[in-house]
Amino acid sequence: MTVVLRNNVKVIDSGHRTIMMAHGFGCDQNMWRFLTPFFSSDHRIVLFDYVGSGKSDPSSFTIERYRHLDGYAQDVIEVCEALDLRDLLFIGHSVSAMIGLIAAIRAPALFGQLVMVCPSPSFLNDPPDYMGGFEHEDLEELLALMDRNYIGWAHHLASAVIGTGNDETLMAELSGSFCSTDPLLAKTFARATFFADCRKFLPETAHPTLILQSENDSLAPLSVGSYMQATMPGSRLEVVPAHGHCLHMTHATEIAGLIRSFSGQHSGLRAL
Repeated sequence: MTVVLRNNVKVIDSGHRTIMMAHGFGCDQNMWRFLTPFFSSDHRIVLFDYVGSGKSDPSSFTIERYRHLDGYAQDVIEVCEALDLRDLLFIGHSVSAMIGLIAAIRAPALFGQLVMVCPSPSFLNDPPDYMGGFEHEDLEELLALMDRNYIGWAHHLASAVIGTGNDETLMAELSGSFCSTDPLLAKTFARATFFADCRKFLPETAHPTLILQSENDSLAPLSVGSYMQATMPGSRLEVVPAHGHCLHMTHATEIAGLIRSFSGQHSGLRAL
């Protein structure tokens, strides 16, 4: 099976500059539909699903490869290589921000700039220098809930991810996306996501990076964004006055402008 089929790769080809958009845990490429219209007229947009998510090929999933974020980073690299991509603008949501960073460190020529939407290098608290927002037992309980009540877990997490004051249909959509994923595959990705510690990679960043953080995010407190900006050379932090962990879905207009402005500083693209 080709990589294009394995990862359900879709290309919107309307320009010379390429943007790759990488979805977060429990999601798929359809979650980018709110952001793609801002770039589709003058960019080549690459969308895909990680193995184990969306309409990817589930038979390609192995716990050995996908129990750590390295396996998902390899998906990104292999999609880039299959499409002969270079110098792309990579936009990663949540855990995909770290997946993209790992891929960019491994294969720097494939990437030009990184955009991180609601990222966290580690969800775990590590006082006194780092507060990721959760204690170890909190995350273990969240994963245990997947075994006890998968639908209840999906609803609980979707509500936290979308945040208060946002369209409830988005919460329902996200919950449905969680529920549609095979529980074994979902739990493997969940453990890889919530127990990863990518802080060691932040100083290795070699690409200009835009960090987009929500002002009120139950999964990534403001201290996380400040820590990342202080640790990543060449990074820029933009805090968006918003609730929730899905700015690309709830505040697409606002972040599209920020992405255009950031990208334009490095490639001559016009701002919105």
